[in-house]
Amino acid sequence: MSEDQILLWIIGFSLLGSIGALAGAGLLLFFPENSRRNLVPHLISYATGTLLGAAFLGMIPAGLAQVPADAVMITLLAGIVIFFAMEKFVLWRHCHDRECKVHGSAGPLILVGDALHNFVDGAVIAAAFLTSIPLGITTAFAVIAHEVPQEVGDFAILLDNGYERKQAILLNSLSAAATLPGALLAYWWLDEMREAIPYILALSAASFIYIAIADLIPGLHRRVTFSSALCQLVLLLAGIGTIAFFHA
Repeated sequence: MSEDQILLWIIGFSLLGSIGALAGAGLLLFFPENSRRNLVPHLISYATGTLLGAAFLGMIPAGLAQVPADAVMITLLAGIVIFFAMEKFVLWRHCHDRECKVHGSAGPLILVGDALHNFVDGAVIAAAFLTSIPLGITTAFAVIAHEVPQEVGDFAILLDNGYERKQAILLNSLSAAATLPGALLAYWWLDEMREAIPYILALSAASFIYIAIADLIPGLHRRVTFSSALCQLVLLLAGIGTIAFFHA
């Protein structure tokens, strides 16, 4: 496949990643609040599975196929530590709880953090497509799956902080637009330094694993009934299965 064709794949799925997440989140805003509260945990369960599946079934094996295992695992471990530190300094936003104490009334901080996150998502998608088209598709799908519940939570927080619905949609759209520049800059840089791709994939896997383990799963543990636990497990496995299907 030519480089121009790969670039078109990257642009298309970067746009799909940002527009798809916003469309899904925006659609949920029209649901009654009780329905939205009940639906978001299900979306998070599914998104957790897609993130773990993309990391362990796609990104890490792709990195291991190109460089020694030690290099991939050290990068993976370093990435998890880096994302922990970034989140501690409120640069990495993935809170799905309307009452999150970290957010407080910092609506602009949420938007800045989301823009940074979406920029990195674009770079992740570009690195995956430069490795293989199937890996790029599954990575973009995982990005969309975990962005929808995040955008729903961010919409709710902005509305709680006095933003009108139209303002929240417009500002979140501007934040989501950072995905495409991230993808294009990563493509132009990685295309010249393809030896960096395995390390980018390892860092990307670290971000997916960290989001799933540190941010999404703890929220799921708040629902402790047997039926909710069973539903969460089924949806998590469905997310993993979706990624496995694309790779198969």
